[in-house]
Amino acid sequence: MQVANGIPADQLPMARWRKSRASNPSGSCVEVAELPGGTIAFRNSRFPSGPALVYTPAEIRAFLTGVKNGEFDDLLRHAFSESFPA
Repeated sequence: MQVANGIPADQLPMARWRKSRASNPSGSCVEVAELPGGTIAFRNSRFPSGPALVYTPAEIRAFLTGVKNGEFDDLLRHAFSESFPA
């Protein structure tokens, strides 16, 4: 099966979707699933049949490294200034 960005997430029957334990109870969550071949899919938990974004392990590794290094903290500073003091 060819898997590309934008494929409806419900067309990935092999996906075992999971979300962070830190997700909030109102459903504002991103879910991830490892797919055959090692690619990783993301979907919005509120729209389980919506589009899935698919990334390679190298792309995910680079993103997670950036997150761990604080490279994206500024994206939350505006919404949650009390959590990320200047």
